[in-house]
Amino acid sequence: MPKSKAPAQTFEEPRYLAHLVDRAVLVAIHLISGEQHRGVIEYWDTDFVRLTAEHGPNLFIYKHDIRYIAEV
Repeated sequence: MPKSKAPAQTFEEPRYLAHLVDRAVLVAIHLISGEQHRGVIEYWDTDFVRLTAEHGPNLFIYKHDIRYIAEV
């Protein structure tokens, strides 16, 4: 039996981001540029996340600039 391909999209992103917001999970957002920002995601939509930063200003970060998000 041939192996099936993984789907191009799982549609799990909204559920995971809602989980992070609801539980106020501390995250590290790693950007494509190499920058890293830590804090709690307060809001998200299709284009960006709003991060309440641990140190420094609160940020609106476009999703296309994010390499990955890691729970701290």
